[in-house]
Amino acid sequence: MKDIKEITNALVKFRNDRDWNQFHNPKDLSIALSIEANELLEIFLWKNSTDANRDKLKEELADVFAYAFLLADKLEFDVEKIVLEKIAKNAEKYPIAKAKGNAKKYNEL
Repeated sequence: MKDIKEITNALVKFRNDRDWNQFHNPKDLSIALSIEANELLEIFLWKNSTDANRDKLKEELADVFAYAFLLADKLEFDVEKIVLEKIAKNAEKYPIAKAKGNAKKYNEL
């Protein structure tokens, strides 16, 4: 299994081979990420979640990951580190004793 850095390196090589780095600034990568996330949502529109096309879901989810990894790379963020930091921060905001089985936001617990 490849790690996040290997995947990011493959994405960067793909981008650089096509001279697309010139278009990949944080603003445009963020916009592209949002658009791809919305394309992921569109697959569920007017359907039960179990009726969504899994092949299309895989493609759109891959696009979301790709732009997220490229954005993190552009901003020189370590994906593993920032995700683990966010999990730790959320653990403080959502202690198990208060949050387990509850969908309320942390300030409503």
